Amino acid sequence: MVRRSGRRPGNQDTKQSILEAARAVFAERGFDKASIRAIAGAAGVDPALVHHYFGTKEKLFLASMNSPVDPAEVIPQALAGPREEAGVRLVRVVLSVWDSPAGAAAVALMRSAMSNEWTARLMREFVVTQVLRRAVAELGIDEKEAPTRAALVATQIAGLAVVRYVLKVEPVASAEPDRLVAAVGPSVQRYLTGDLPDVF
Repeated sequence: MVRRSGRRPGNQDTKQSILEAARAVFAERGFDKASIRAIAGAAGVDPALVHHYFGTKEKLFLASMNSPVDPAEVIPQALAGPREEAGVRLVRVVLSVWDSPAGAAAVALMRSAMSNEWTARLMREFVVTQVLRRAVAELGIDEKEAPTRAALVATQIAGLAVVRYVLKVEPVASAEPDRLVAAVGPSVQRYLTGDLPDVF
């Protein structure tokens, strides 16, 4: 029998082990402090294998979250255009993702995050590092105000998601997306670029 040389073929078990290790490390350390080396160690594989399967830490994080979209692609598109309309565009993009078939994974994650601290940590890391951080960077928001503005935006986006998709409160649950964009977009805009009260 002849042995084949070169990289050993990957398998789903190895990929799954890496994803499970990634979820644990990201939940424990957060996105910024997690490393490919630490994730590889937790999975019992070489770091090169993690890179082979997933490429960058960002792509591994998205895979571990089962994200239906890549915020690195979606956020710049959502915020391209007049700065004073960024809130409306952001809400429109969020609704288009959550209302699509791909949004089912996001709804499942949101439900889990509401009852499981481990999942909540992952969700928090995803929202803060992959969505809100990118949004404030695209808009050139002052670094001192960025965390507060991002968190306030999250109150609107997460609140809308919970009411529409998890609790299914009417009339929001069945409202046309354009009506919700018109209602929620201006609040998101104020949190992104408007004056903030001196309470933070």
